Amino acid sequence: MESLIQNIAIYALPVIFAITLHEAAHGYVARHFGDQTAWSLGRVSLNPMRHIDPIGTIVVPLVILLATKGNFVFGWAKPVPVNFGSLRNPKRDMRWVAAAGPAANLAMALIWATCLKVLTLGAGTDNVFLLEMAQAGVLTNIIFMLFNLLPILPLDGGRVVFSMLPNRLAFEYAKLERFGFPILIGLLVLGQFGINIIGWIVTPLLILSLRLFAIIFQIQV
Repeated sequence: MESLIQNIAIYALPVIFAITLHEAAHGYVARHFGDQTAWSLGRVSLNPMRHIDPIGTIVVPLVILLATKGNFVFGWAKPVPVNFGSLRNPKRDMRWVAAAGPAANLAMALIWATCLKVLTLGAGTDNVFLLEMAQAGVLTNIIFMLFNLLPILPLDGGRVVFSMLPNRLAFEYAKLERFGFPILIGLLVLGQFGINIIGWIVTPLLILSLRLFAIIFQIQV
């Protein structure tokens, strides 16, 4: 139990910021391309309280931490509202709005990796809690980035694919969005029975990403 509480403390800040800044990035880029919806609602903010969803940001990550004994965590924030019709070039600009979330996670992973490097070089090396929090920051943000880049609507990867398809194919692809969440839920449920399709896709990319971070920053992640 003590170990679980420690894991929750280690992952709390990385998870909250990974989720909320991901959403804020969508709103910021949407505003840049002409949609003021998120800005007018105060969602283009670095304040996590504006983005936290009680279920997705708190309950679900806690349940997953409990279920996996602290070895994995995932969740979501309140989706930032984007009116794609208000973008100056809706189909083209959609890809940048969608890519902004994973790009924010990549940026945060780089920041956490830099913090980890500084800690390992300085007096903070003895602070195991901060070291583990920095490692959790790298891992959490890479997982969020890779998961959201899956080409399934309404995930960001699905939006990017939609924006790059010819109009006719994009229209047909968009019809699959109503099945997006049931598909994701189905894949997660299958994972509980050993048919971990998402894991088969994400895990190799995760391992490759962590190795690249380890090589570039000369850190243990």
